[in-house]
Amino acid sequence: MAKKKAEAHAVAHIRSTYNNTVITISDTSGNTLTTSSGGAIGFSGTRKGTPYAAQLAAEDCGNKAKDMGVTSLTVYVKGPGSGREAAVRAFETIDLKITEIKDVTPKPHNGCKQAKRRRL
Repeated sequence: MAKKKAEAHAVAHIRSTYNNTVITISDTSGNTLTTSSGGAIGFSGTRKGTPYAAQLAAEDCGNKAKDMGVTSLTVYVKGPGSGREAAVRAFETIDLKITEIKDVTPKPHNGCKQAKRRRL
């Protein structure tokens, strides 16, 4: 199978929840190049949500992207999990240049009405 050649710059999407961290690297058009997660690395249960699992997932995803020719990343981080910083640091350790880090966690604009107050 021939390897897909990518642009030099790509976008990394890190979705970090309390239970897992999912990392997707796409080109600037939005086409997925590679993806990885704590579960794909081999962790199961509560260990998927650890910073160490996020670090290994980011290294795996970053190395696959480097093989395709990616040299720099724009990083979008979403979610409240503990793997956010660990994944960003892992990209730096494998010599991928990070040009921008942006937090895209959705924030409610006073969303749904609260439940009626409970009376005893």
